[in-house]
Amino acid sequence: GRMGKFLKPGKVVVVLNGRYAGRKAIIVKVNEDGTKSRKFPHALVVGIDRYPRSVSRRMTKKKILKRIKMKPFTKNVNLQHLMPTRYSIDFDVKSVVTSAKLKEESRRDTHVEVKKLFEERFMSGTKPGTGAAWFFEKLRF
Repeated sequence: GRMGKFLKPGKVVVVLNGRYAGRKAIIVKVNEDGTKSRKFPHALVVGIDRYPRSVSRRMTKKKILKRIKMKPFTKNVNLQHLMPTRYSIDFDVKSVVTSAKLKEESRRDTHVEVKKLFEERFMSGTKPGTGAAWFFEKLRF
């Protein structure tokens, strides 16, 4: 595909179409040639459906933990519906999300794991200016 070379695993993209339009996601795996069921170039992405709310130092531990809860999603998306950004992500989603795991029954478990991963990563401090900090912010548009 013409978009091939920008879209690598770990790249942060913005989903342009469908239910998750405007959400940020990370590419896990790119399938340039399509598969039997999806005959178009697509990518497995994992992204944030519900973003963490902002936290400040003054808040109590409990309140912070409540506010950083997020809801992930995993999806195979046509490459044409992804907009690559200049950010890549420095944490490992590949180990958590594999296409094998996305057979329906274990999708929930995967989400639980991804959620943990995202929340831990968010808590461990996201330095502004890194892809991670940007990734966890809701896209304003």
